[in-house]
Order: sequence, then C-alpha cells, then structure tokens
Amino acid sequence: MTAGLAGRDAALDAASRLVAGLPPAPAVWCSGLRKRYGKRQAVADVSLEVGRGEVVGLLGPNGAGKTSVIKMLLGLVHPDAGEVMLLGQPAADPAARARVGYLPELFRYQPWLSATEVLALHVRLSGTDVTPAQRRDVLALVGLGDRAGDRVGGFSKGMQQRLGLAVALVARPELVVLDEPTSALDPLGRADVRDIVLDLKARGVAVLLNSHLIGEVERVCDRVVILDRGRVAASGTLAELLGQRELKLQLTGVSAAARERLAATGPVEREGDWFTVALAADEDTAVPALVADLVALGAQVHAVEPARITLEERLLGILRSASEARSDTEGSSR
Repeated sequence: MTAGLAGRDAALDAASRLVAGLPPAPAVWCSGLRKRYGKRQAVADVSLEVGRGEVVGLLGPNGAGKTSVIKMLLGLVHPDAGEVMLLGQPAADPAARARVGYLPELFRYQPWLSATEVLALHVRLSGTDVTPAQRRDVLALVGLGDRAGDRVGGFSKGMQQRLGLAVALVARPELVVLDEPTSALDPLGRADVRDIVLDLKARGVAVLLNSHLIGEVERVCDRVVILDRGRVAASGTLAELLGQRELKLQLTGVSAAARERLAATGPVEREGDWFTVALAADEDTAVPALVADLVALGAQVHAVEPARITLEERLLGILRSASEARSDTEGSSR
C-alpha cells in the first residue's frame, strides 16, 4: 500500500513538473464566433487570440462588429456559435472574468458617489482584496488623485473616462479590455492612457484595445485585428501588415561603388537626385550603416527621409479591397 502511494505521489509530482513547464494559456482565445440580431449578421466566424503581456488592437469601421465581439468575449452577449476562453478558462466561468478589467465604450456611474466610493463599490463587487492605499494609487495613476473625494456628477467627460479606466485597473487584472478608452480625452489624456497601456504590457498584463484613433493603436499595439462586416479582414503584427519600409535619400556624387552599395540594400528607384531604397521590416541598423558607407564611398548625402505606409493607409486599403470584392460578387450574381 505504501509503495502504491509513493508511486502515485511520484506520478503526480512528474505531472506537476510537466504542467509547470508549459507556457501559460493565452489571455484571450476565441474561435468561430457568430452573432445575429434579427436578419443582420453582426459577427460571422471571428477567431482571434491575445497572448499574455501582449497588446492587440481591434480596428474596423462603425458597425464592423468590434463591440459585439468584445461583449461575447466577456460573456455580456451570448454567441450563436463559437468558443471563448479567458485566461485558460471558459469565458462563462465567473472565476475567469474575475481577473479581467473592462472599460466599456458607454458607461455611467452614480453621480452622487465620489471617485473613491465608486472604486470601493467595484472592489466590493469584484470580491478582490484591494486596500484603500492601492485605490488611491490607481486614482493617482489616471490623474484623479486630487479629485478622489469629489462627486462624479461634477466630473467632465474626460474625468469620467479616467475614472472608468481606474475601475478597469483597480482589481489588478491579468487581462484588460478597453473599448474606446480615449474617446473623451484631450491629447494629454491620450498620452497618459498610452503610458498606462505600455506599463501594463511591461508587467505582463494582456490588453485588448478597441479604438478609432489609429495613431494610438500604431504606437502601443503588438498586433492588430481588422474587422469588416463582422469578419476578420486582416490580422498580424504591424510589420506584417505594413510591409517593407522605404528610405528616400537625396544624393549627389554617386559613384558606381555607391550605386552597388544601394542595390545591395534592396530594390532601388531613382528620380533625379532622389534614390528610394526598399528595406526589410526588421532591418533596424540598416539606415545608419548605409549612410556611413555611402559617405565613405564619396557620395554627398543631402537628405534622408524614412517612409512607410501608415496603419491608416493600410486599413483603408484593406476595407476598400473588401468592398470592391463584395461589389464584384454582387454584380456577378445578378
């Protein structure tokens, strides 16, 4: 009997070591999400993933299904089909949602409560142990440290947005979902949110960010998922979506050796004194090395202008291509 118990304990110990060596489950995983409201297909076969410590941006035009996807991920809307896992557990499990911070696009807090009281209420609802000092720290983090005792009814829209962000962060979540977090904020407030998102990433917290401010998404996101009419139109890292970078150089005195050096970097186009060279997306050291070599080969460098398609341009291109494809399909079916 003793030998049997010892063998079982050894097997359990080996299994524990095996599980401990596995990478953690994604913060968000969903597959085949579908949702219909009456005759309108709001979401059709959406699959996506957010890794631990990763910031993923959700982009698309109005009505693309972004908020519907978020609500299905969080269990606020029941999908017609598909599966959702949060932090390695089924999204329907309240234990999974307890470790998620959420800032919805539209929210209202009781105007007679102070900012401190709003946080205390949400801490109590979450069932987490957050000290008053930690609540004060969160209010200071979002720029409301000196307004902690003021009633919410007297807050501007931007201040209420900051309070909503504090509510999303107060319970120290492992996953934060932000639906238009900067919609009511001024440029300083948007910069504050950007810093907070980057800090969350540095601490290993996953972030799913839905925003119409494409520049903000481009600054903080590791990957982007683009939705159009309820479907994933494109997804990938910024480097994958934006493709190659280009470098424009205004040069004179370009010798044959300098032209060979340019050609060795990538495809070259020339227009007068301007040379445009295509660079690989991951070549971070290529530009200073190229300029130094050209100078050493006798070329005079008058200007250097890095260039790459913006995320906004890429987004518009994807959406226009999808619209043209739909028009062609509809035309051929008539």
